Amino acid sequence: MLRSTKIVATLGPASSDPAVLERMVRAGVDVVRLNFSHGTADDHLARAELVKNVGRKVGRAVAIMCDLQGPKIRVGKFAHGRITLETGKQFILDAACELGNDERVGLDYKDLPRDVAEGAVLLLDDGRIMLVVTEVRGEEVHTVVRHGGVLSDHKGINKQGGGLTAPALTAKDMEDIKTAVKMQADYLAVSFPKSGADMYMARELMRAAGGKAFLIAKIERAEAVEPKTLMDIMNGSDGIMVARGDLAVEVGDAAVPALQKRMIRMAREANKLAITATQMMESMVASPVPTRAEVSDVANAVLDGTDAVMLSAESASGKFPVETIMSMDRICIQAEQTQVPNLDQDFLNRVFTRVDQSIAMGALFTAFHLKVKAIAALTESGSTALWMSRMNCGVPIYALTSQTSTRYRCALLRDTYPLMVKYTGHDREELLQEAESVLVENGVVKDGDLIVITIGEPIGKVGGTNTMKIVRVGEHRRG
Repeated sequence: MLRSTKIVATLGPASSDPAVLERMVRAGVDVVRLNFSHGTADDHLARAELVKNVGRKVGRAVAIMCDLQGPKIRVGKFAHGRITLETGKQFILDAACELGNDERVGLDYKDLPRDVAEGAVLLLDDGRIMLVVTEVRGEEVHTVVRHGGVLSDHKGINKQGGGLTAPALTAKDMEDIKTAVKMQADYLAVSFPKSGADMYMARELMRAAGGKAFLIAKIERAEAVEPKTLMDIMNGSDGIMVARGDLAVEVGDAAVPALQKRMIRMAREANKLAITATQMMESMVASPVPTRAEVSDVANAVLDGTDAVMLSAESASGKFPVETIMSMDRICIQAEQTQVPNLDQDFLNRVFTRVDQSIAMGALFTAFHLKVKAIAALTESGSTALWMSRMNCGVPIYALTSQTSTRYRCALLRDTYPLMVKYTGHDREELLQEAESVLVENGVVKDGDLIVITIGEPIGKVGGTNTMKIVRVGEHRRG
């Protein structure tokens, strides 16, 4: 059975063996994430080549997403690797300190003393440790420990409620963008954007290096979830990632489920992609089966309308990467079966101002009411398939393209399955016949099935979709 929701899996030590990666792809991975927080440029280039080789071997379009590290808002190193902070004791975050001890620790992020004031709450190590700022003296942030625990080298720092001024793109990120372009990455995820300007800058840097990747904004700062700011970030992006780890620390974990639903809804309405991430199947790092809560979490993201669900440590360093993907696949399919299309309702209050978008919506409406077997969107850029995938009409969308880059970018779109067409001529009937043949050869349709095809004339022009045709498969051959 076709799965509408896509699966993103992070590559790491547990999944870099070619045999394991092949099993993961066969189990259902659609997009592989390369985490630029770890490893060298050469490591990532080698892994990207491995992904492409495995995809070709299995015969699936497996896209590559490069995830930029972003600013390192972390404590420095300790003389002995770690300390234990006791509740009620005083502790200093010192931008000038080189090796930490029981009293103080250095900072990778040197601007912290400028970003905080008395009363600010700092959360370390994903919120496990809480410090309250008592005063700032020069380069020293004096705090009292409200919740103690073990603190080790390079653990992250968040400020409750947001407000850290660190830029989204560091010098390392700018170099990593060039690496992403070199490997022809399909998606580029930007960490900690505060505004649309951060995303526009990333796009300019990528284009200057010759890249065409779709930009994904990771929403993980308190400032980024303000409705105006979020819309600004979306306008500068092709999609968003609901990055629930840092976001939960900054806004409070109880606020995240409602924010997730709002962000996914906003993304779909704005014709943007949405990925739901962080701890979706966390227990499967060490267990071959998920918890009931994790099953509900994945299913709810599917019911919210997310394009993709993402695995991090589960596939990068866990013991059961293949089993995790198989579980996620099963949960997604089961959840999707409960979703009843309500396209007539979805069309209310929508205004279409572009010809190509109107054709895309007309194809959805026709496919929904005629109960056709498939929608075939002949597309150069992938835009027609993207618009169609924003609404659930209960009919699978096949993005048929002659552009390899478009084929891979469409791998993340919900309800969408990319296929290549080789025809590059300008005869409409010949192209329509090849589109039909590709669907038949891939087992999507058979003679007698009804399909809806969208196409643009003149053939091959980007953004030129202006025709919809209802076709009964095999009629031109019989005729």
